Order: sequence, then structure tokens, then C-alpha cells
Amino acid sequence: MYILGIACFYHDSAVALLKDGHLVAAAMEERFSRKKHDNSFPKQAIEFCLAQAGINGKDVDYVVFYEKPLVKFERILLTTLGAFPKSASVWRDAMVNWLKDKLWIKTIIQNEVGVKYDRVLFCDHHMSHAASAFFASPFKEAAVMTVDGVGEWTTTTVGQATSRWETDTEGSNNINLFQEQRFPHSLGLLYSAFTAYLGFRVNNGEYKVMGMAPYGQPRYVDKVKKLIQFSPQDGSFQLNMDYFSYHYSATDSYNQKFIDLFGPPRPAEGDFFTAVTNPERSAEKMAMDENQRFADIAASIQVVTEEALINIANYLHKKTGMSKLVMAGGVALNTKANYRILNETPFDEIYIQPAAGDDGGALGAALWAYHVALGKPRNWVMPHAYWGQGYTDGECRDFLVSKGAKIESFDNDESKLLDAVAEGLTQEKVVGFFQGRFEWGPRALGNRSILADPRTDKMKEVVNTKIKFREPFRPFAPVILRDRAAEYFDYPGVEIHEAPRYMLMVAPIKADKQDSIQAVCHQGTGRLQTIERETNPRYYGVIERFDQITGVPVILNTSFNLRGEPIVTSPRDAWNTFQNSDIDYLVLNTFLVRKPK
Repeated sequence: MYILGIACFYHDSAVALLKDGHLVAAAMEERFSRKKHDNSFPKQAIEFCLAQAGINGKDVDYVVFYEKPLVKFERILLTTLGAFPKSASVWRDAMVNWLKDKLWIKTIIQNEVGVKYDRVLFCDHHMSHAASAFFASPFKEAAVMTVDGVGEWTTTTVGQATSRWETDTEGSNNINLFQEQRFPHSLGLLYSAFTAYLGFRVNNGEYKVMGMAPYGQPRYVDKVKKLIQFSPQDGSFQLNMDYFSYHYSATDSYNQKFIDLFGPPRPAEGDFFTAVTNPERSAEKMAMDENQRFADIAASIQVVTEEALINIANYLHKKTGMSKLVMAGGVALNTKANYRILNETPFDEIYIQPAAGDDGGALGAALWAYHVALGKPRNWVMPHAYWGQGYTDGECRDFLVSKGAKIESFDNDESKLLDAVAEGLTQEKVVGFFQGRFEWGPRALGNRSILADPRTDKMKEVVNTKIKFREPFRPFAPVILRDRAAEYFDYPGVEIHEAPRYMLMVAPIKADKQDSIQAVCHQGTGRLQTIERETNPRYYGVIERFDQITGVPVILNTSFNLRGEPIVTSPRDAWNTFQNSDIDYLVLNTFLVRKPK
């Protein structure tokens, strides 16, 4: 049985294909269209998933959409009418978008995929999030938390889930989302308002706020709490909507009252530096003081968000009594909050869907249909995140030959490739590392990554300014051999937990190790990835050899792309990034190209 899950027309369009409950392929449309955060109908991603399975649209038993468009349209209709005439621009944009595509999604799916009309199903948005986490997790039962901007009406849910495995003689698959928070009260939209205020793009720059926060102190917590109140009794929260405009404006998240409370907003893409990031610019005191204010505001909204999530999680544990927690929704990508939930609530383990945002909703919709709507038992746990398109050695070779590249081939002795890459890293070479199938979710996890030596702060500057062309305050991820992670990170159980495998936790780096991995130490913390040989032997082998040479089982990882572009998909994408940056080595599967000196 084939089930295709689709998410589109809002944030990141994506597709996931199941065969008998097992994931076969999953990808965001942006990886093929090369349009970052592409939200159009995911035609190319569908074509890839079907090709990966060797089938066509007529072989698909069900197609499941990740939300219910009519319910979402109801919310937009009622909220804009309630705020009219201030909401005129929202109403105009909504009518254009909805009458063009969104109301006709069932027909579009039927025409584009070729599936019968009665085989198109719809799943609630937050149920899609919940299923994406629970049915991919190793847990038989768990508490469930989903938090994002907004789905149809819902912005947050809590509940509990149980499952029946093939080996079980009784039981059923069930996700009971017993409590919800509704629009306009939203932690995701609260955080996004501060994202806009701090000069970043909403639904794109929230991770930049997280990167800015460690350079500040939470001096504005009291002011942030004028905007939100949360109850420890039931985990709920309420926003003071007097400070926001996202419920009636198509362009603005916050209003003048918000500005009066926090001061003038940061100019979009403005230069950011503080006494910590750039002490050599101390003469620019006025600008430095203003930037410190922004960093302090970022630290404050981050702390309040963490407190709100911990409050929800504590209530959820008290309500369910369960020891395991699964999470999804865009807010579940707040890696600092995730670490605090693990360490400051009674839950002993957390599973977070690696594609926690709307892209993961495609997978969740398909899993919900298979396990809940159709009642099929579980027989699969998500073992890794490498579900995108891959390219053969022959395809990589042919491409490099077409470019006249000087190729070093290691297809007969891959160990020598690993030696060459590790040795290059110790010589301050930056490596574009391309292999296997690309990753599912927003993180580069070793198949489409840029790698560098983590030991000196210099490499952070090199990668930021000469390759990624991005803000210098943003951190890079430390990737560590899984069985060595406890030596470097103050994270109980780090070597057995799932979340670190997918860069979903920010954890403190032990004080005696911080100096040895300066390029990936972000104010004493790191958004780590742990890696084991079985999951990705080539990636593991590079780190293992780097450790043998340097005594440090860590390398720097960042996504293989230039600023403003999606992560690379094909050899051509990788080559273009290699040529348009100061990357020194390009690895395409078992081939190595060194940039001339």
C-alpha cells in the first residue's frame, strides 16, 4: 500500500511517500525548484518520490493533505471580518490566494497525481504534526506536544498517544489531542513578531533570533511578560493582542504600542556587533549599545518562550503521567528550549520530528492515514533523516568530466578519501561534502554539509565571511562521534538519546573542552549532532580520522549552500556553490576536487 502525504500553499511545500507504513522518500519542493521556502504545489517533489519508489500516480492508494483547507478558510474569514476595516489587506490577499488555489486542493491533487477523487484525504494540521513525531518515534506510548504559528484554528496542542505494533496481540493506534490553544494566541506568532522587530524575515529568521540571544542578557523579561500570561494550572497562555497586528495586517506582526514598549526596531539586515562579538569596534559605542539592546531583547523573548514551553510540558506530564514526550511544529525547532524541557521537566526522553515544521506535516499526514484512519499496526521507526534524492558515482563522475574538473577518484579505496578529507581539514581547508541522499528537514546532517576544523575561532570567521556570506554572530554545529559525546557535552544520556542525532538540542559544552573546539562553541554551548558508523559510515569515518590526527572527535558542520539559497540537491548545485565561494575541496560521493591555489 502506497500513501502520499502532501504539505503546500503556506510555508515549506513537501512530500512524503510511505510503502506499507515504511518511509520510502521525502523532500521539500525547494530542493528541486531552488526557491528557498517554496510553498507552491510540490510537483517536482512528488515526481521524485514516485520515481524513488518506481511507481506512478495511479499506483498510489491514498493521498493525504496535511490540513483541512475549509476549516482554515473559516478562521481567516471570521478573523478578518472581525477586524474589518483594519484587515482589508489581509482579506484582499486571502481572497486572491484562496480562490486561485487553496480551496481547490482536492481537484489539484487529483489532476497532478492522477489519484481517484475519493482517495484524497485531509488530516488536521496539528494531528499531522503529532503523527509525524509519534509514529516516527521508537515509543509505544508518549505524551504529545505540538506548537507552531497556526494551523486551521489551533496553535498549540497537548495530548497522549498509544500504538499497536505488529507483534502485539491487542491495542490500537490512537492520538488523543485533548487540549488546544487557538488563534490568535500563539507562541510561534509571538516569537515571529520579535523576529520581525529584530530585523529578520518571519518564518525564515527565527533561528537568527536564537543565534543572537546568547550575546544578550534577559533584561526585558518583565516587558515581554506584558505581552503574554501563562497558567501553571493547565499549561495555557494568553497574548495581549493590544501589542500585535498579525491578526489584521498582511505585512506587520506588531504595532506602535509594541514599539513604544521596546523602542525603535532594528533595521532589516542591519550590522550587528556587540562588545562580545567585536570588541575591536568599541569606538562605535552608540551603535554597540543599540545592538546590545537588541541582543538583550532576543535573550528575553527566548527565555520567556522557554518558560512557556516548560510550563506546558510540566502540565502535560502531570496530566498524562507518561515518561516519554514527542514534539513537532515549528517551535519544536527551538533547540535551546528543547534542552531545558528535557532537563527541567519530569520527562526522561524527548523525540522531536527532524522535519518539525510544515514540511514534516506531509509525513505526519501519511502516517496518520496509515495507522489511525486505516488502523494498520506499526512496523517502522525512523532510523535516519536521509530520504531525499541521491546520485550515483557514475552521475557524479560524468558531471565532473563535463566541467573539465581535475578529479581524484577513490571508488576503489574509500579509506584514502577519508584520509585526504581529514588531513585537509587539519590544514584549514573547507570541504563541501556531498554524498548519498539529501536530508529530510532543515538541517544538513552530513550528506549535504560544509565541513571545517572546529579547533580555532579563526575557522568560524572564514566559513561565515568567505563561504556562507552570512551574519558573523550565527553559530556553527559541532558534529561528534556518538560514543564520545559525553566527554564534550554536559548532556545526560547524550549517547543514547535521539534528538542529538538530528541537531535538535543546544547543550552546554564542558568547560575544559570549550577551548579545543572554539569555532563551534557559541557562548559555551553547541547545537550538536551525534553520529554513529551504522547510520552514515563515510561521514563517521571523516570524524574518526580527524580524531586520530588531532585528538578531537569533533568537526564543524554547516549546510552546503550560500546565503539565501536552499541546501544543494544535485552535483550541479554543489559545483556552483563550490565555484562561487572559497570552499577548498569538493567531495561528490567517492570523488574529490581540490580548488587550485
